[in-house]
Parts: sequence; C-alpha cells; structure tokens
Amino acid sequence: MVKIFVFLVITLATSLMGAEIHWAKDFKSGIETAKKANKPVLFVFSRHTCKYCVILEETTFKDAKVIEALNRDFVSIVSYTDENDFTPQELWRPGTPTLWFLLPSGEPMFQPLMGAVDADNFLKAIAIVKEEFDTMKAEK
Repeated sequence: MVKIFVFLVITLATSLMGAEIHWAKDFKSGIETAKKANKPVLFVFSRHTCKYCVILEETTFKDAKVIEALNRDFVSIVSYTDENDFTPQELWRPGTPTLWFLLPSGEPMFQPLMGAVDADNFLKAIAIVKEEFDTMKAEK
C-alpha cells in the first residue's frame, strides 16, 4: 500500500512539474482553435531579450495553477517580436510583455496588461476574463 502511495505521489509531482502551457503554433491557428472551442484567447506580445518577458515566462507561466487554468479555459498564443512572429497591427504595443485577452474572433475584451504580472494577480485577472466571457456566451 505504501509503495502505491509513493508511486502516485511521484507520478503526480512529475506530471505537474512537466506541465506546460499549450501554446498555439501561431496567431492564425490559435484564433481558429478558439473559434472552434468557443474559448477566450490569451495573446502575449513578447521578446526573448526582454527582462520582464523572461520573468513572466519563468515565474507566472511556470505556475501549476496558471498552467492548469490556461490549458483548460483559454487558447494561448505568444508572438515574439525578435522572431518576427505575426502580430495584428491593432494589438501591437511598444512595450513588452503585453498580455491581451481576446474574444475567439480576435477582438480585444479589455485593455492589455503590461509587464510581468505575478501568478496570484494573473489568476485573478483570468478569473475575471473567464467570468465575463461566460456571461457574454450566456447572453447569446
């Protein structure tokens, strides 16, 4: 019995530590997935050499609760300026990281969040976005 419990704990810990955000291949395919799944979109405008982008990726986007919530309730897309990834002109901002919450159509739901948002505040933000999105769906 103890061996089974230890095995389950190790398996769970390994799966949680290895969990990652399921990023869409690119903006277009992410929007197509969001439309099919009828989910809101997290769109991150980022850069590999940006200090705060790296902090966001290494902290908030590695948090198990954030990963779980995003993979369950959102379609996540990242666009790196230093890789010349496609970013719609209306979502371009001079600073990174910029975090947009979009409707499945690609239209912004709110003004973007700017900077490295910590996991707790990010979870609060995505809860608000999910609630607003669910309300909009129910009204249709």
